[in-house]
Formats: sequence, C-alpha cells, structure tokens
Amino acid sequence: MTTILQINAAARSQGANSTTLANETVARLSATRPGAKVVVRNLLSDNLPHLDESVIGAFFTPEEQRTPEQNAIIARSDALIAEIQAADQIVIGVPLYNFQVPSQLKAYFDWIARARVTFRYREDGTPEGLIKGKKVFITLARGGLYKDTPSDTQVPYLKSILGFLGMTDVTFIYAEGLARGADAAATSLAQAREAIAAL
Repeated sequence: MTTILQINAAARSQGANSTTLANETVARLSATRPGAKVVVRNLLSDNLPHLDESVIGAFFTPEEQRTPEQNAIIARSDALIAEIQAADQIVIGVPLYNFQVPSQLKAYFDWIARARVTFRYREDGTPEGLIKGKKVFITLARGGLYKDTPSDTQVPYLKSILGFLGMTDVTFIYAEGLARGADAAATSLAQAREAIAAL
C-alpha cells in the first residue's frame, strides 16, 4: 500500500493557495493509487520550536546521558522521522514569505536533520542522506514571478536540504503571479492544475 505524507507549511489555516494545491496533488496521486494511505502534517498547528540550546543539546547528548526533558525532545524528533521514512510519496505545500520558505518548514527540517539518523558523513567526509527512495512533490505559491531567476531562493534551498537528507527525486509545481491581479492568478492556478493533472 502506498503511503502519501502531506506537509502543509503555510501560516494560514484556511485559504492558503499552497495548501489548496497540495490537497489537489494528494487527491491526484491517491486517485492513481487505490487504497493509498494519506497522512497530513500541519506545521502551523504543530508549533515545532525553532532550534535552541535545549533541542540541540538533546540531539547531541548520548542516549544514556539524556534527561527526561531531552528524551521527550528526541521522541518528538523520532516520530517525525519515522513518519517521513514510512512515506512513499511526500507532498509539501510551500508559500513564499519574504523570499524564503516559512519558518515552520525550516523548523521541521531542523527537527528531522539528525546526524547518524537521517544523514551521515562517509569516511571521505562527503555526506550521505539516509531518507531514500521517496518521490517528493512541492507546490509553490508566490505573489510575484521568481521561477528561474536569482530571486528564487526557495528552490535551491529545498533541493539542497532534501538532497542532503537523501531525497533527490523532486517535482516542483509552480503557481506564480498570484498578487498580480485576478486574471494573472487564475491563469497561474490553471497552469498549476494542469501540471497536477499530468502527474
């Protein structure tokens, strides 16, 4: 049975275009895989803390030396990692905020990027991602036009962090120009939906 993990990164609980397109992508993938299991992770309601001393301390403290508080942090991280490891396909809805991904998504990556768990360094010092065999779809919603320009800081970052963790099969679905008037937004969303229909 196929497991699809949907990760919603928008700071809006309702009406976010990136989430709408992620929902439609999951629906499309599910339609072609009868019986697929869908797991939804909403980063807005998760309230994952950003990295601080307590989180980093837990990650780098040997298991036998951890405090109860550190064990709780590790358990939360382990659950997130187990969830993404169990998924065959991953759909991430990503809006553009101030030229980058939402801080909720950055925090999520910080909680699953753990040495010797989701990545390791080989003897020659090169990194190896340990979350392998996944197909990732990312729905990008942007007010302006950034694709293939130096101002697009999201796609390079997402390719880098996902690749670092072992996920290199990534498809980007773009909805751009959403703040350039109703006609431009409608055209862009229609193009994104064409891309989703072709999956």
